[in-house]
Parts: sequence; structure tokens; C-alpha cells
Amino acid sequence: MITDIEQLDLTKTYTTADYLQWRFQERVELIWGQLFKMSPAPSSRHQIISGNLYYVLAGLLRNKPCKVFAAPFDVYLPTENKNTVVQPDLCVICDPAKIQHKGCVGSPDLVIEILSPGNSRKEMREKYDLYEACGVLEYWVVFMEEQIVQRYQSDQRGVYQAQKPNVTGDVVSPLCLAGLGVAVEEVFE
Repeated sequence: MITDIEQLDLTKTYTTADYLQWRFQERVELIWGQLFKMSPAPSSRHQIISGNLYYVLAGLLRNKPCKVFAAPFDVYLPTENKNTVVQPDLCVICDPAKIQHKGCVGSPDLVIEILSPGNSRKEMREKYDLYEACGVLEYWVVFMEEQIVQRYQSDQRGVYQAQKPNVTGDVVSPLCLAGLGVAVEEVFE
């Protein structure tokens, strides 16, 4: 049993089965079998934005089949080698069969990542490609400093299409909320 992250070789490819046996405190993600250490604890600003989004989405989803989850929450994505487990800042899952004791098994309908110093490259490259390839219908990237919500929606071919950036004064309407939306200023209060 692995109880210290230092026992792992960061250049090695790991499996979901490996991930489930690790017993250390550090948060990690497994993307196509590659281990990624997560950033240290998020800043207070990051947590406020995450909390605001969670609060608004949970209210909009009340009495609806979709549920919102906040990190840390494991999402086991359906990659070819089945070796991918991520912890997005927030995700919305509309298929109750995907919600299991260990987390989400399958692709969420909406994934939201809040950019922090040090994670921008991973969120904008690796995770963008991963979420698109795994069939996540909608991916939001929240730019804290600029107060922008950038949305990517999957088209009929499963390819992300960038939507117009959302700024203060705009309402962001996720596909899974059927016309309901989140006011951008509520995100950044």
C-alpha cells in the first residue's frame, strides 16, 4: 500500500486500480495514466468563486435530476485505457447512474475549472483535450483575475466550439439547465 506520494515514480504510467489503493494526503489526478500533482490548497478568492458557483448551480438544480459536485470529488472518465481520474473544481451530472459512492463514473454534463496560478496550462491544454475526447458536453474555464467565464460546448461531432466569453452583465446558460442561467457578477461577488 502506498502511503506517501514520494513512494511513486512520477514518470511511470498508473492505473485506476493503483489510484484507488493510494493512501496519502496529497491530491493528485491521473490523466491517461500519467500522475499530476494538484496545486496546493486553493486561494481564498478561488474558494469564494467556487462556492458562489456551487451555491447558484445547486439552487437552479433543486428538484431537478442533475446534481452539482465540488472538489475534491473523483471523476472517472471513460478513456481508452480507463486510467483517468480527475477532480474538477465543479461538475454537473444529470445521469443518476453515473453517481456512485466513489464519485462520478462516466463523463459529467458540465465541468468547471477555475484557473489559479500554476494550473493554467493543465486546465487549458491537457484537460480541454481530455474533456473533449471523453464526451463532456460543456466545459467552462473561469478566469479569476479577468472575471471572465469562457465556455466550450460540444457540437454534433463531439468537437468543442468556443462560445463568446461571458463578462459582468452576461448570463451564462449551461446546456443542462434548459434556459436557466448564472449571472456572471454572482460568480465573482
